Amino acid sequence: MTVRTAPLTDLHADPGEAALVRLWRELIDQERANVAVPPNAAADGFWFGSGNAALDDDGTVWLVGRYRDAGDSRTGLAAGARGLELALFRSADAGRTFTKAASWSKADLSGLGRVTSIEGSALARRTDGTWELYVALEKDVAYPAAVASLQKPGTGVWSIDLLNGPTPDAIATPSQRACLASTEPETLHVKDPVVARDGVATHLWAATHPASWASSNTAWAVRTGDDDAFAVRSWQFAPRGTLWDVAVTRVTHRWPVPRVGLFAEGPARSVYLYDGAECMRPLEPNPRAAARPRGYSCEELGGAMVGRDDDPMDLRRLSRWAPLFVSPHGTGCSRYVTTLRVGDELVAYWQQGQADGSQPLVSHRLPWARVLELLGG
Repeated sequence: MTVRTAPLTDLHADPGEAALVRLWRELIDQERANVAVPPNAAADGFWFGSGNAALDDDGTVWLVGRYRDAGDSRTGLAAGARGLELALFRSADAGRTFTKAASWSKADLSGLGRVTSIEGSALARRTDGTWELYVALEKDVAYPAAVASLQKPGTGVWSIDLLNGPTPDAIATPSQRACLASTEPETLHVKDPVVARDGVATHLWAATHPASWASSNTAWAVRTGDDDAFAVRSWQFAPRGTLWDVAVTRVTHRWPVPRVGLFAEGPARSVYLYDGAECMRPLEPNPRAAARPRGYSCEELGGAMVGRDDDPMDLRRLSRWAPLFVSPHGTGCSRYVTTLRVGDELVAYWQQGQADGSQPLVSHRLPWARVLELLGG
């Protein structure tokens, strides 16, 4: 199915916000994107993505993500393999091509309980130069008694674990430990980590879902030292959407805005890219209405918010009325956007829906000079 987008356009009177919209629409170029990592099959339900990229001292670009094979999370694990492998890739050509360097199966990651599915991941450097790998895992865990009737057969509870090693390809499973979880029905499932360092502090954003899987938001947690526990600052980092993203606001990346041009003065700001959805179940659109992507899969369309670094939860949506990122193929799915500056370029990676139903990891890049130009620098 090919989905047309409705002619909705956010109007941004603020010149800085308008400049950010122009930048992200040019960087996340759906038509010019190239496949960086294909899924296991060019067929419906086969994906690769939901990770990030990181730059090593020698110029190596590391990229982490999960392979997901066909299977419907709404009907339990018997429907398919689903999130079956966490994979690490290495690039020696500035993130243009990748070779697999390491991988972890569900069995490999079952040291803290039987893992039934793998989802989002994030690779990050510690202050001592070693590396951390955050990964969202669905474990064979029962729901709290108060909401036990909501648990579907064959499903578990999602949480985030943390592994570490001297280099990304030497991260070892014996280092696995619990990182972030919830026991409250409103935020029972915690997954899809996003990590950023701010001075000595490490910030962790994670998607949350209630026990009913009716919606999703983003939690925000912070730690001071590399070995400290994360403390949750808020279980709802971003305000709930009101239109196309009313059901889902899942942060996928934080991008500090360069202090140039329109952003040279005033408080430092960051853009938070996020996935949104109108609903968590497919909706049957009115055949006489304007066709648009609306809930064909969970958290499938991309948006952006901007906030001040001195007050991170004071956020303004750049995609208030409509998503910024929609694939021209298939259902329109375009999600898990993340970026990395490599040399004199800004590179974006995201999971893009195709006409055959698959979702490869794709990429597009802009010269850094063009980024500065779009910001008025």
